[in-house]
Amino acid sequence: MLLEKQHSVAGCLETLSFIGYVLCDQPELILLTVEEQRELLVIARSAIHDAVSNKKGTPQSAASSSLQRSGGVFVTLFVEDQLRGCVGYVDSPLPLAQAVAELAPKAAFEDIRFPPLRKEEMPGLVIELSILTPPREIASIEEIEVGYHGLILELGKRRGLLLPRVATDHGWDRQAFLQGVAQKAGLSSKAWTLPGARLKVFSAQVIEEAVVNQKSVP
Repeated sequence: MLLEKQHSVAGCLETLSFIGYVLCDQPELILLTVEEQRELLVIARSAIHDAVSNKKGTPQSAASSSLQRSGGVFVTLFVEDQLRGCVGYVDSPLPLAQAVAELAPKAAFEDIRFPPLRKEEMPGLVIELSILTPPREIASIEEIEVGYHGLILELGKRRGLLLPRVATDHGWDRQAFLQGVAQKAGLSSKAWTLPGARLKVFSAQVIEEAVVNQKSVP
């Protein structure tokens, strides 16, 4: 199965100050515990550290069954509060822990919008993970809950994706969100109204490193 990589532009700007925060009430989203979130963040940081140090990474496995399940995930990197990279899989057959280990170095070194992460930037690096629910197609734009849903627009071979916090970060309403995802796909602003266009929504659990590290494990 081919893994589809999405480079999010505006979609990478979302941040949350919560852990375990559900962006939409969907049964497909299995919330990770603080311990599991911390384990994923350690995996991500270790993978980036190994890559920036030119060390051969070791295969990642996780003790928790929740981290062994497959699904969509995005890795977003910040240095001094500035976006430094964002790469993700909308869907993936890989175990979550393995997907994060694979995506973290890609976000650091293969996001074409940014120069590769430098070793001296590592102390200021902050990692954020977005664990996605499976996207579901919608029949009406009225189903889109701005600030809760991420959005995918597909038309022909074009595809655009914006993560859930984009709309609130930019003060967008539903129409602006639709125009933004159309722009992300390289389409006209009203492309979602064209024959053959497909709209999908998803939600996410966003894991912010600085917040998780302050939490105690019960």
